[in-house]
Amino acid sequence: MHKNILVTGCAGFIGSNFVPYFLEKYPEYNVINLDLLTYAGNLENLKEVENNPRYKFIKGDICNRELVEFIFDEYDINGVIHFAAESHVDNSIKNPGVFVHTNVTGTYTLLNVAKNFWLKKPFKYDEKYENARFHHISTDEVYGTLGESGYFSETTPYAPNSPYSASKASSDMLVRAYHETFGLNTITTNCSNNYGPKQHDEKLIPTIIRNALASKPIPIYGDGKNIRDWLYVLDHCKGIDLAYHKGINGQTYNIGGRNERTNLQIANKICEILDTKVPKQSSYAKQITFVEDRAGHDRRYAIDATKIENELGWKADENFDSGIVKTIEWYLGKYKAK
Repeated sequence: MHKNILVTGCAGFIGSNFVPYFLEKYPEYNVINLDLLTYAGNLENLKEVENNPRYKFIKGDICNRELVEFIFDEYDINGVIHFAAESHVDNSIKNPGVFVHTNVTGTYTLLNVAKNFWLKKPFKYDEKYENARFHHISTDEVYGTLGESGYFSETTPYAPNSPYSASKASSDMLVRAYHETFGLNTITTNCSNNYGPKQHDEKLIPTIIRNALASKPIPIYGDGKNIRDWLYVLDHCKGIDLAYHKGINGQTYNIGGRNERTNLQIANKICEILDTKVPKQSSYAKQITFVEDRAGHDRRYAIDATKIENELGWKADENFDSGIVKTIEWYLGKYKAK
């Protein structure tokens, strides 16, 4: 008996790493991918699964209730993993409305359709769907910013600072409300900054690599001392898999890499690796250029992943030094092919 799972936004960075991993690991699953293919989504990212008989791609909007209802009916959906989101902070500063629409209204639409499809009444699942679960993928940015020390845990109060993180915080609260009010079986995972293959070109690490290779300035915001906790994307996918299958109903799990780096450290490390892999006359580090800081730029994020490590047995397989080499090698293949 195949299980039919709806995944949203899987032509994007994390989803397109998750789907091939998931299909290979679980022969009993059919994966239906609903993605609007906005600027961040690219079907090239899913080339390796496009002919897989257990994979189906549907182009559409998570805010389109009729479409979401049709997918639940047509494919008899008994699980949701919800990746789809507008996620670029700079874009949320320019155009917050799109973020509210996709991240809040879209999440609400999926929750509401799932509840109506799986539950006979609040807290009473239809027997056929008694194990159906809604897994919501969120971010550490909902917690705001940290000082020099300390970590975000699952009990850290929400304090979002950008329109992006505010919209994600809102969607997290809706998931919580559907669990508390209707008894929907939910999981939320909040992750730190992901990096790895297939990330959109505009993000920090691809931008550093791309500009370095093109002999262009490598732009670093402000003083370059903003700190992020970096998580290799496949480690994140493994954490999602564990939380979806083994997490406790209604719980939140933080997935972080324990790899804190300043943006300037990241840029210098990438330049150092490129100097050995694609050497040129002078070091790539000479291209590092400081640019005006972003509005509301959180100073430091770092996640305490103790809960998912201890309760579900998750651990990151890559540290930053190993993961960044794999990442650079993938981008060298992409940018050199152009």
